[in-house]
Amino acid sequence: MTTLIESEEHKSLRAAVSAFAQTHPHTTGAEDNTRLWQAAAKLGYIGVNLPEAYGGGGAGITELALVLEELGAAGNPLLMMIVSPAICGTVIARFGTEEQKREWLPPLADGTRLMAFGITEPDAGSNSHRITTTARRDPATGDWILTGRKVFVSGVDIADATLIVGRTEDARTGKLKPCLFIVPRDAEGFERRPIDMELNAVERQFELTLDDVRLPADALVGDEDAGLLQLFAGLNPERVMTAAFGIGMGRYALSRALEYARERTVWKTPIGAHQAIAHPLAQAHIDLELARLMMQKAAHLYDAGDDVGAGEAANMAKYAAGEACVKAVDQAVHTLGGNGLTREYGLARLITASRVARIAPVSREMILNYVSHQTLGLPKSY
Repeated sequence: MTTLIESEEHKSLRAAVSAFAQTHPHTTGAEDNTRLWQAAAKLGYIGVNLPEAYGGGGAGITELALVLEELGAAGNPLLMMIVSPAICGTVIARFGTEEQKREWLPPLADGTRLMAFGITEPDAGSNSHRITTTARRDPATGDWILTGRKVFVSGVDIADATLIVGRTEDARTGKLKPCLFIVPRDAEGFERRPIDMELNAVERQFELTLDDVRLPADALVGDEDAGLLQLFAGLNPERVMTAAFGIGMGRYALSRALEYARERTVWKTPIGAHQAIAHPLAQAHIDLELARLMMQKAAHLYDAGDDVGAGEAANMAKYAAGEACVKAVDQAVHTLGGNGLTREYGLARLITASRVARIAPVSREMILNYVSHQTLGLPKSY
């Protein structure tokens, strides 16, 4: 029942975040974004999912997703919430050493430090099994040496470190297995290049090159032999948070369209009175609400420790939210007509941004593959 009806505590958190976001100026640049991040962190919103023992709120992905959704619904989404506290913070909290937890979790929670996440590669795409970034040990020192490339890594320029997914060789089988490494932004041989995107977002995307980057032995997060378990412990929250990002964006677009439909009058009648305007907006609202239910289910499953169940639900939530977001933005723009493409109303920029919810961090087609194989038991075509 908890996945269907929000507790009073969650309702209060939602109201508080909404009030905070509504009174904060829209983030139009890096400085605005930083101020919003710091202000949200000061109120405990950024680290709400991290352990209390390390300065966090002691809650879960359920609460963090709620925060991101409400920020997005006010037009102020913080993309790095998906990465820094949700992926990196979660992985370190669950699998990091005591030293790693003490070093990283408090500043991630209070907003003074950020961490990026690098998994996607030019030739691997969504297939984490084809990652070619390798990590090998220096037998003389015990250091790790990383070599490889990553693409579409968000916020590397503002992050203090990047959690990199590399692969080490299994001594028994000779096969490569995924592992996670904390790479400081100033590590020698660690270079970044901005990707020229036509996406109007504060957070920039980067290509990374790791040219024999030498890291101390304690840069490895967790067990060298449990990489996939640890990797998906971060990817499930990523999908839940991406769903929250899409739902928030869709709600924001819908709210602007509703405001316009109530006020814009043609032949003495508000255009919102016409079913050709009203019904598509109602459908967009229904789709967003349905996506939110699946997102909440996925978050609750994850917070309850059901990684398998959370994996299925998180993928479906991300799919549903991506579709609902694109439809809501599209309908909002159509409701405003020509005004929907003007800078004044701020909806046109969402046409491109809403596609991100469909594409990243995993495409809708790959989610359909997952559901058809894992849930429905259909054979693979590859």
